[in-house]
Amino acid sequence: MNRLVQAARFRHEMFGRVRKFFDRRDLTEVRTALVSASGVTDVHVTGVQLADGRYLRTSPEYTHKQLLAEGVGDLWELGAVFRAGEHGRLHREEFLMLEWYRVGWHWRDLAAEVIDLMRDLDHDDRLPDTVVYRSWRELARETLGFDPLAASAELPAALREAPDGLDFPEQLDWLFSIHMQPALAGRGIVVVHDFPACQAALARLDPGNAEIAQRFEVMVDGIELANGYQELTDAEEQAARFAEDNRRRKKLGLPAMQADDELLEALRRGLPDCAGVALGFDRLLMLLAGVSDIGQTRLNDQARS
Repeated sequence: MNRLVQAARFRHEMFGRVRKFFDRRDLTEVRTALVSASGVTDVHVTGVQLADGRYLRTSPEYTHKQLLAEGVGDLWELGAVFRAGEHGRLHREEFLMLEWYRVGWHWRDLAAEVIDLMRDLDHDDRLPDTVVYRSWRELARETLGFDPLAASAELPAALREAPDGLDFPEQLDWLFSIHMQPALAGRGIVVVHDFPACQAALARLDPGNAEIAQRFEVMVDGIELANGYQELTDAEEQAARFAEDNRRRKKLGLPAMQADDELLEALRRGLPDCAGVALGFDRLLMLLAGVSDIGQTRLNDQARS
């Protein structure tokens, strides 16, 4: 059997298992538009703009939240998303994202469900047995030897090789990607949680500690697989974050992006308390197949090889 046929059959099997997993748990499968009127303000994400000014979606998140505000309830979607300029062992401009939302759930319950899904698909036992939870600050102290949120004296030395001109959130991003995340290689499945507030993205801040965002990432031997939130439901706070993103974009010489008014209107109508997660499905397929590049499970890549 050639590699293209193997990849096609493997993907078909995995898609079927995902659908059965969510059917057993009574989530509604949705199919949302690939094209949106607005891009995203996130400084780390570059959308693919079409000739008519619209954008290919970088995530179905905003549309999902509109559905949640309308009362659809627990939902999931597996589909293509697009991010410009991304290509490598773990990246492509077009890739599959599996995203789902649980109404009334705490983020810890959703993180556990992510691992349940991974185990359910892992019939060849390729994933690590170990599951560890570490807060962002715990991981920083373990790998850097200090807490960047509490100590300033050690920070310049830790950033010695970082690019010039990074603001504080970018410095934390750099420390995480260059030092903290690689240290998780060989440590099994690690759920990193309680990110710094400046890394909140669309997550709610902890009601008991505004320095912490209720955000988590699921890592498998140092590879980021899923990113989840206790979702922010406050429209005015979300609008302020969009504005801050654009302030940072201006400082970085990036174009300002129109805030998604439909998302803000959905939040004003009332987004239910919920937790949501986005999982890089190509990366999960790579791990389940025991290969080293997402292209080895992608049909287009296999057809060209």
